[in-house]
Amino acid sequence: MMARRIGAILIDLSGTIHIDDAVVPGAIEALKKLRASDIKIKFVTNTTKESKRILHQRLTRIGFDINEGEIFTSLTAARHLVDSRNLQPYMLIADAAKEEFNDINCENPNAVLVGLAPEKFDYDHLTSAFRLLIDGAPLIAIHKARYYKRSDGLALGPGAFVSALEYSSGCKAEVVGKPESSFFLSALEDLGCPASEAVMIGDDARDDVQGAMKAGLQGILVKTGKYRQGDESSIDPKPSYVAENFAEAVNHIIQNWLDS
Repeated sequence: MMARRIGAILIDLSGTIHIDDAVVPGAIEALKKLRASDIKIKFVTNTTKESKRILHQRLTRIGFDINEGEIFTSLTAARHLVDSRNLQPYMLIADAAKEEFNDINCENPNAVLVGLAPEKFDYDHLTSAFRLLIDGAPLIAIHKARYYKRSDGLALGPGAFVSALEYSSGCKAEVVGKPESSFFLSALEDLGCPASEAVMIGDDARDDVQGAMKAGLQGILVKTGKYRQGDESSIDPKPSYVAENFAEAVNHIIQNWLDS
């Protein structure tokens, strides 16, 4: 694949530059090097276990120099959808993420909104959601990640529970986060950069890399976080580049995709 000039970089967070409160080795220094190149940067994440405000506080606490305005989340995309359709969702999302929806009236739910909410994925909550769905309420999945990386290992993502609701209710979920092309393009719109001049860096071969490449970006897969051996061969198109970690991905971009 021929090298092209890159004007913007979308960077995944969890699994790519940090895992919970642990920094991926070399990530802080690599981000400083990237900022010195004056390239446009946006941090894009499917994280739904906490609000953007709390996430930003976590990143700052562990040593990253990131502005809250640089973070684009699937929660933000979901809020835009809820507002645009005047939905009053029954929310299966983590309590730490609910502040994104604080002023939404949910007394008479007419939709089901699902994020990563381990404390809500029990029989009673899922049955309540199921009953709304069979009565015609739409199912909105903030994302459908199969699994994610925690400090104690891989854990089930919300995709398993979204699929269970789809199976039992017979409805199809509308997904608003990665890997939907609209998610990547919305993030780039904020930066004023076309997809053809952008690259996505992430640890999820399907949701980060394949999703971005189908939207027209380049895609770099890092072998940290949820990465498992052989992931790069499981998607089509194949990643533009496979890096051991975020630091190596940044070095590749600076050496090959930026004007000297």
